[in-house]
Amino acid sequence: MRSMLFVPGDSRKKLAKSLDCGADALIVDLEDSVAPAAKADARAVTAEFLAGLPAREARPRIYVRVNALDTGLTDDDLDAVVPHGPDGIMLPKATCGADVMLVDAKITTSEALAGIDDGATRIVAIATETGGSLFEMGSYKGSSARLEGLTWGAEDLSADIGALTNRDADGAYTDLYRLARALCLAASAGAAVMAIDSVFVDFRDDTGLRADCEEGVRDGYVAKMAIHPAQVATINDVFTPSDVAIDEAEAIVRAMAEAGGAGVASLDGRMIDRPHLRRAERLLARARAAGKPVSV
Repeated sequence: MRSMLFVPGDSRKKLAKSLDCGADALIVDLEDSVAPAAKADARAVTAEFLAGLPAREARPRIYVRVNALDTGLTDDDLDAVVPHGPDGIMLPKATCGADVMLVDAKITTSEALAGIDDGATRIVAIATETGGSLFEMGSYKGSSARLEGLTWGAEDLSADIGALTNRDADGAYTDLYRLARALCLAASAGAAVMAIDSVFVDFRDDTGLRADCEEGVRDGYVAKMAIHPAQVATINDVFTPSDVAIDEAEAIVRAMAEAGGAGVASLDGRMIDRPHLRRAERLLARARAAGKPVSV
């Protein structure tokens, strides 16, 4: 998975159009993009959308962002959508692994009542939207077998701490948000789940989006969320391994295989070892998932 596009859960028109936008996954939003008075209608529209989906192989993966646990709306959201078989639930404003455990239990009940196989519904948590959550990033390891990915958010975090902005005069994130981004990467690795980069809010700035995507790939993110369909093509392009990167990864895998159990090999005059092999294997797995040919 490379791209995840947010779509308002109360818009039948946008939901229908989003199926052909090219995103690997859609995030049907019941939270920020839906007005408080429209929450019930959004649940009904989202349930209708889920019920009418084509077979999984013919569509993007579908996640539903429910309302945060402290709103008192989460149970109603889950009861409305889980019976219709979304691929996963996105939990906003997660504060720690215990929040994921609680949502896991709630989903388990909804699945059982709907006759859905236990564990079919996955969880992606937005893990940095409150100041206190940064101190709990290590708690996601082992929190739930449903946990599929962690992502981070700068906008809600800045609102929570009262910051005037989350970027400096040059457009770079300030220190707190760089820390949140780094902690998300580390927590994802610790929990052995996908690291999903946050949104780039200026959807008209494709140059800035591309640079943001390239930074994410460089640092270890494997996917990125989008707020507008126009962002999807750029995200997919950057997060798909290039032919050059695939060739290099294949060469590393071959060299290590030829070295047998030595654990160290030589490639083009430089030493490579197991960390190089692990990075190469992960890149090739991403390439396969994106439909790129891989020869090893």
